[in-house]
Amino acid sequence: MALDKVKKVELPKVVDFRGNLSVIEELKQIPFEIKRVYWIYDVPGGEDRGGLAYKETEEFIVAMSGSFDVIVDDGKQKHKFSLNRSYMGVYVPAGAWRSIENYSTNSVAVIAASTHYDPNDSIRNYEQFIQYIKTASQSHVKESIETNMSCDFVKSNVYDCGIIELDRHHSVRKGDISVVENGETVPFDVKRLYYLYDVPGGESRGGHGHRRLQQLIVAASGSFTVTLDDGKVRRSFMLNRPYQGLLVKPGIWRTLDDFSSGSVCLVLASEPYDADDYIRDYDEFLKYRKQ
Repeated sequence: MALDKVKKVELPKVVDFRGNLSVIEELKQIPFEIKRVYWIYDVPGGEDRGGLAYKETEEFIVAMSGSFDVIVDDGKQKHKFSLNRSYMGVYVPAGAWRSIENYSTNSVAVIAASTHYDPNDSIRNYEQFIQYIKTASQSHVKESIETNMSCDFVKSNVYDCGIIELDRHHSVRKGDISVVENGETVPFDVKRLYYLYDVPGGESRGGHGHRRLQQLIVAASGSFTVTLDDGKVRRSFMLNRPYQGLLVKPGIWRTLDDFSSGSVCLVLASEPYDADDYIRDYDEFLKYRKQ
């Protein structure tokens, strides 16, 4: 694995006085299909985490909050990438040893991965990694695209939506990890991530609906309220735990309110961006619900 495959990527950044938005879409900003997303949080300041290599898995790592260093090693030389901007990430190809170090307090590292979790794919001992790269084939076969399980023009109601308790792998010294696996944790395949950050305390964002898109909304940092509306009934959910996500079905109007200062709203989406899927006017949304 040549280190020239590793690269720092600047993501789209939509600037707004109500808070900024960046997006990670498979096969666009990143060169692989997303099969799994996980995030590391509650890591004590200055702590290190994540020394390992993957035989098949490609990763894209973003500092969604705070800062840390990503150290990438091909067995011959090392390269350090300091991440401290929500719109910057590091692409790490398969076959590289990588570690995440020097977490600042309250950092959140979000990682998109190209495979489902497989314990046999990881190498967690550095000497074994050196032996592997001396003998392993450098060819990697990509997985085929899985069938998207998202719904087509479904008009759900607010009671079809609700909180999903995510896996929380806890470590007192190294912080916690929560994971979303395509087709297992949520009833859709994640095709895109986007997230809101730099939102002023108390601000509101995100009044719109979708015809097809399913979403999992997570408070990766801080807290905010999500209000869901199906044209007849409204339900509000306070999100303030990185290990809880709100599943939002298609055909629902949703708004985000009452952001605490420093909040990060992470959204896992079932579809690539499609402007025609959005309903941005509430009266139009009510007409759509009546069709």
